[in-house]
Formats: sequence, C-alpha cells, structure tokens
Amino acid sequence: MKLLSLLFVVLFLPSVTWLGDIKEATNKAAKEDKLIVINFSGSDWCGPCIRLRKEILESATFESYAKEHLVLVRADFPRQKKNQLDAAQIKRNEALADKYNPDGKFPFTLLIDKNGKVLKTWDGFPNETPEKFVGDIAPLANAGRL
Repeated sequence: MKLLSLLFVVLFLPSVTWLGDIKEATNKAAKEDKLIVINFSGSDWCGPCIRLRKEILESATFESYAKEHLVLVRADFPRQKKNQLDAAQIKRNEALADKYNPDGKFPFTLLIDKNGKVLKTWDGFPNETPEKFVGDIAPLANAGRL
C-alpha cells in the first residue's frame, strides 16, 4: 500500500521546469501570458538557498501554482567542482546576475513581467509559508489579466 501511495504522489504531483535561459523564459512568458520568477541560488553552499528550494520552491503549493501561472528561471552559482555548470550556462547566469543581482545576493528571487520589469523581490529566505509566497505573487499575476 505504501508503494502504491508513493507511486500516486510521484505520478500526480505537478512537475515544473526551471529554465536556465532568460531569453527562452521571456519568449515563453510572452507566448503564454505569464510572469517570470528568477531565483539566484548557490545550490551547494548557500544554506538559505537550499532551504528556500526545499521548503517553498519545491512545495506542492508553489509548484501547482507555478505550473499554471509562471515561467521559472534558476541562475545557480555552485562552488563545488563536481557541480560546475557548462561555460555557456555560467555565461548566461553571470549576464542575468549583472542585470538583476549586481550585489550578488543569495538567495535572491525576483518576479518580473515578460518585458523584464521587476514587480517584486525577495532578498534572502522569505520567512513565510509556500501559501503566503504564492499569495504575494497571485495578485501581481492576475493584475495583468484584468
């Protein structure tokens, strides 16, 4: 019975894709009339980044909302050699950081529109539930549809 329950959860949990290319994300956002969440992360060294990913960004609440309303971009800056990204991805992440995170904050999360306008930022770990995090985004996502 436990195996069946686990299989059900794995098969029916919403899955979301985090893109690594802002150009692809803005094209998708424009085509689908969605906002973009950009998450700057140090996936293998930044404790608050890991916590944000596990507690909020990978929660069923956030993923379910994101699947329908958001395009997701992760700009990861790992430090361990085994986790290093390819040169092209490093270049894309650095360009994104130059534009949206010049102070090098981690974690740093932004909500932008399809034109790149910043609508909201979260500096550090947002000390809130996944429901509150989505609640911060929803009015802004819905504002463009009125």
